[in-house]
Amino acid sequence: MNSKTTPVKSPNEWKFCLAPMMKKTDRHFRYLISIIAPKMRLYTEMITPNAIIHGDRARFLGHSKQELPLALQLGGADPESIVQSALLAVQAGFKEINLNCGCPSDRVQSGAFGAAMMKQPELVANCVATLYRELPPDIRVSVKTRLGVDDLYSYTYFHSFIAQAVESGCRVFHIHARKALLGGLSPKENREIPPLNYDWVYRLKKDFPMCTVVINGGVNSVSQLSEHLQRVDGVMIGRHAYNNPFDLAQFETIIFDQDTNLANLQRKDVVLKYLDYVDNRMSEGFQFKTMINHLINLYQGQPNAKAWRRYLSVNSGQKSASLETVLSALSLVD
Repeated sequence: MNSKTTPVKSPNEWKFCLAPMMKKTDRHFRYLISIIAPKMRLYTEMITPNAIIHGDRARFLGHSKQELPLALQLGGADPESIVQSALLAVQAGFKEINLNCGCPSDRVQSGAFGAAMMKQPELVANCVATLYRELPPDIRVSVKTRLGVDDLYSYTYFHSFIAQAVESGCRVFHIHARKALLGGLSPKENREIPPLNYDWVYRLKKDFPMCTVVINGGVNSVSQLSEHLQRVDGVMIGRHAYNNPFDLAQFETIIFDQDTNLANLQRKDVVLKYLDYVDNRMSEGFQFKTMINHLINLYQGQPNAKAWRRYLSVNSGQKSASLETVLSALSLVD
C-alpha cells in the first residue's frame, strides 16, 4: 500500500495552520509568521496551475527555508495541469499540495474550480488519485473544502464528498465550516454570512478517524482553540492571523502546551528580525512597500497602534522609504 494512503501518524503536523488567503499569504507574510509562530504550518495563497506552468515561477514558488514544510494551494480542475504544476512545486522544495475546493470568488466560478469543485466529487477524487500516483511518496496531498455549496448542503452530501476523496487516498482535510453561496455573495460575504456549523466538522472526524481533520472559519480566541482541539486534529486560522498576527505567538504556546521563547517575544523583536529579511529581499528586487505592508497590523490593540499604521501606510511607499522608515515608526510605539 502507498504510504500516503495510510493513516497520518503525526497529526500534530497540522495542529496549527495558516489559512491560504488571496493577496495576503505571499512569501513575505509567511516569513513574518515564521518569526512569530515558528511551528505554524504555512500555506501559499491559491495559485492556478497554469500560472505556475506558464508564468513567473520564481514569484509563485519562491520561498525561504524558514517556511518549510510549506504547502502549495492549487486552484484548478484539470488533473493533468494540477499534477504538472505540483511536480514543479515539489522540485522547488514544497512538501504538501493542497487542492482548493472552497474558494467562492467569481474567478474560480468562471473556471469551474474552487468551491465549484464541490459539485463534482468524482473530479476531486480523480485529481487526488492522480496526485498520489505521480508525486513522490513523501509529499502530502490535502483538500481544503467547505461544508457544501449552494443547494448541495446536507451532512449526507458532505460526507459523501469527503468519502470519495478518502477512497482516492487523501487523509488530510481542512474544513471551512460554512457552505459557499456562489450566486449573489462576494468572497467577503461568503466568509461572514453563511453560518458556521462546527458540529459537522466534529462529526466528520468521528466518521473518518483515520483522517486528519483541521477546522477553519471564525477561529480567533484561546477558548476556541481549546474547544476545537478536543474534537479535531488541528485549527487553521485566516483573517485573524492577518489582522492580529502577534496573537499567533500566544496561540502557539498554548496549542503546543510548552514553554517556549515565544512567551517573551516582543513586537519590536519581530520587527527587527523581519527587517533583516526585508533588507535581503530588497537586494533581490522585491518592493519595499509590499513587504512592509504586512507589518501594519503587528501592533493591533496596543497603545499608539493607529499612529504606527498611519506612519507606515503614508511613508513606506515614498521613494525615500528605507529600513529607517520602519525604525522611525517604532519610536511611536516603543
